[in-house]
Amino acid sequence: MTRTPDADVAVVGLGAWGASALWQLASRGVRVLGFERYGLGHPFGASHGGTRMFRVTCLEHPGLVPLAQRSRQLWQQLETLTGRALFDQVGAVLMGPADGHIAGGSLRAAREHDLPVETLTAGELSRWLPQHAAFQDGDIGVREPEAGLIRPEAAVRAAVGAAAAAAARVLTDTRVTAIEPAGDGVVVRTPARDFRVGQVVVTAGPWLDTLVPGLPLETVRVPQTWFRPAGDPAPFTLDRLPPFMRELGGRGAIWGHGSHDGPDVKLGLEDGGSAFRVTPADDCDRGVTPEDWTAVSGLLAEAVPGMGAVPSRTEVGMFSRTPDKQFLIGRPHGDPRLVVAGGCNFHGFKHSTGIGEALADIVLGRPTGCPLDFADPNRFL
Repeated sequence: MTRTPDADVAVVGLGAWGASALWQLASRGVRVLGFERYGLGHPFGASHGGTRMFRVTCLEHPGLVPLAQRSRQLWQQLETLTGRALFDQVGAVLMGPADGHIAGGSLRAAREHDLPVETLTAGELSRWLPQHAAFQDGDIGVREPEAGLIRPEAAVRAAVGAAAAAAARVLTDTRVTAIEPAGDGVVVRTPARDFRVGQVVVTAGPWLDTLVPGLPLETVRVPQTWFRPAGDPAPFTLDRLPPFMRELGGRGAIWGHGSHDGPDVKLGLEDGGSAFRVTPADDCDRGVTPEDWTAVSGLLAEAVPGMGAVPSRTEVGMFSRTPDKQFLIGRPHGDPRLVVAGGCNFHGFKHSTGIGEALADIVLGRPTGCPLDFADPNRFL
């Protein structure tokens, strides 16, 4: 006798992308199970760290701008639905050479999509942000007033809570050991028991390629660092030091924002060099050494000289990276039982709600509201 499926859909991995997919599926009346190997909002993957920058001037790909615009609407919807404060609209500024990756790319995205931004010269940046030093004559700033910060741990819990309120079943502290297509459905294996579902959405972040082998992903260990001012802390509060990304010519790029919910100023590298190490997801070294923060400390001494030389706090997380630095979202090989979403490339958190909506559309056989052809996993397969 054929066993009755445990659910129509399983979502494996309830970080920001999976939590949003679970919410969207449950809100549409889908019988859905959510699996998370740790607790909600845990500090081991790519959905933690107290704050994440949100911006619409997406320099990584033109197709990400409409996705970010839709994601912002859904972040606000999730706030209203759950009564939780998730998004702080404090603005952001993208700085560097006018023809560079960060400022130049952001300005191109703003012009292409007619986004409301303000362009600042190097002199204007020096007067507005005296915490920053060493601006060059060719530097500009692209100020995005509608940008801000998202609280990642609270966002994950809010989305899963909204899903549970819409009748999703949530299994935390439950490790999925295998995902096996079987007939017209899928078997999701866990140490406790097997679950049978019609489709599975795998949003397992750094563990995605262990559950769905063959995807062109590598797992990257990334330290997150916080510093405290060496002197007066007043110029380094969030209202005076808004979220920023800054390219320093050919010497690298930094990002961060002023103190938020405490005295620490979050600052880091866009590309961490030797501090961003490829690692097996299940064998990530979570110990911290000077190699994890020396590079960012050296750039801060030049660009934000008021900060202390040694971090006041550190955390280690992981993210998954693709060869072209774009996401993987869709059905590998067109399999109607399987949807994957991964390869956040350290810039995917802000899009979580929009990606969750897109995943629900894919599961239900509908076109996504924002075109995501550039994220098709079959471009590599």
